[in-house]
Amino acid sequence: MDTRISRGYVALMNVMSTRTLGPEGLTVSAVGLGCMGMSQGYGAADDTESIATLHRAVDLGVTFLDTAMSYGRGHNERLLGRALAGRRDKVVVATKFGIVRDDDGVRVDGRPENVRAYCEASLSRLGVDHIDLYYQHRVDPQVPIEETVGAMAELVAEGKVRHLGLSEASPSELERAAATHPISAAQYEWSLWWRDIEDDVLPTARRLGIGLVPYSPLGRGFLTGAVTADTFEAGDLRGGDPRFQGENLERNRALVAEVRRLAAEREVTPAQLALAWLLAQGDDVVPIPGTRRAERMAENARSAEIVLSPADRDLLEAAVPRAAWSGDRRAFAAHRTVRTPA
Repeated sequence: MDTRISRGYVALMNVMSTRTLGPEGLTVSAVGLGCMGMSQGYGAADDTESIATLHRAVDLGVTFLDTAMSYGRGHNERLLGRALAGRRDKVVVATKFGIVRDDDGVRVDGRPENVRAYCEASLSRLGVDHIDLYYQHRVDPQVPIEETVGAMAELVAEGKVRHLGLSEASPSELERAAATHPISAAQYEWSLWWRDIEDDVLPTARRLGIGLVPYSPLGRGFLTGAVTADTFEAGDLRGGDPRFQGENLERNRALVAEVRRLAAEREVTPAQLALAWLLAQGDDVVPIPGTRRAERMAENARSAEIVLSPADRDLLEAAVPRAAWSGDRRAFAAHRTVRTPA
């Protein structure tokens, strides 16, 4: 395997590759940064450290930054806005609406009459005059997707949004949305240990020319080999994930050991190997691993320079086959639940 990994930050700044998402040609860094963990989901975070990580990302050429109005009930967008001061022209900002967190709990809202207000609130929190990629975070089952996307398209016409995306939409919803307005990107959980979108979502998205943006591409950190059940802090969403529990956890640990072994043989980290596998699935794939630490940001960025041959991919998939992973996932209003625990 030809790794071609840049060993220095300065060198990497000059070689970070880009990829194109969607029929309208949205250009983004080959590896993005998911910002959710800086505000929720993985225990306590430090804003100063998070902003330093965001700055390092931009310096490394990781300029595709993903947030949402629901992350920390607006905290994440405000944090990103602070970090982008003086750097707005260097980045592609993606944010999402549709999951609402408030004092009444969590709900999905895709009503077209509310889309504009959600967008304007995000613009204000981010401190920007436009959003590069605006996703519907989850499809509202009570609202035809054509109506929601129609309202999103009005924002494009007004210049408040440049490109549209969907998160966890079903294949039929992708079809209907794309018939209403071009969809640049579709976001799903996708990694070596969760591959269900390959059955139906992936072929549909590719037929429609929609780019794929995998979130949790490192299996919520599990594929790094550094996560165990006793590492979770209070408020860490992984504590309730069946894949991190009991016999599922033990089976999955054995598979991660194989990922670590193969990575060590190639002098890369398990995270880099897992991200390289996703990047090798096609030029329309742009993973957005999350991290709150600058050194992990640099590690993830280097994965863009790893080249896996077809033989390498076959070897990896033989060592950790899709069907061997154990446990179903929990994703709020995910596009479907298709696999029962092993």
